[in-house]
Amino acid sequence: MIEEIHNIGKYRCRVLYSRGTGIPIVFLHGYMFTSDIWIDIGLLGFLEEKDVPYLAIDMPYGARSNCNPKTRDPDENVFVVREAVHGLFGRTKPLIVGASLGGYIALKYSIDNPVSGLFLIAPVHGLDKELVNKYQFIDAPVMIIWGSRDDIVSRGELEELAKILEARLIVYENAKHPAYLDQPDKFKKDLYAFYEALLLK
Repeated sequence: MIEEIHNIGKYRCRVLYSRGTGIPIVFLHGYMFTSDIWIDIGLLGFLEEKDVPYLAIDMPYGARSNCNPKTRDPDENVFVVREAVHGLFGRTKPLIVGASLGGYIALKYSIDNPVSGLFLIAPVHGLDKELVNKYQFIDAPVMIIWGSRDDIVSRGELEELAKILEARLIVYENAKHPAYLDQPDKFKKDLYAFYEALLLK
C-alpha cells in the first residue's frame, strides 16, 4: 500500500493505493470516516493479497478526512474522484465502493463517468429527483448493502432505489448504518464475489 498526499485541483487529499492487476476498486468513505476505515476492517490488506488494484481517497466532504479545503458540494467531490482515478489508472472503468455520503457521490459520479460497477453501502440521497432522472445513464451492475439496524436510511428507500437501478439489495441482519463495521468478513466476501463477476463480463 502506498500512502501519499495528492494535489487535485485546489484540493490536497490523502490517498491510499495499490496498482495490482485487473479492474481498480475506488473507495469513498462515509461522512464521519476516513480511508483508514478500509484498513481497519482488513479490506485493503485482503485486496493486496489478491493483487487487486485499489484507490481509497480521503474526500473533501469528510468531517475528519485528511483533505483540504473541505466542501460538501457534490460536483466538487465528483471532480476529486474523477481526477484521482484518471491520475492513477487512466481511463480504466473502476468499480466504485461508496458508503453513505460516499454512495451518493458514487452515484453522481457514475452518471457522467463510465464505471465497471457500483457497490453501495446504504447510500444517502439516492432518490433525489435530479439523480433519479439521470439513472438511465448508468450502464453497470449495482449492488446495495443495507444493515437491518440502520437508523439513517430506510429499507423502503433502498428497495425503491434498487428497483430503479435494477440492483441487488443484500440485507445484513443486526448491522447498523456502516454495515461493513458489524460484519466485515461478510462484506469482504460479498465485495470480492461482485468483483470476480465483473471480471467475467
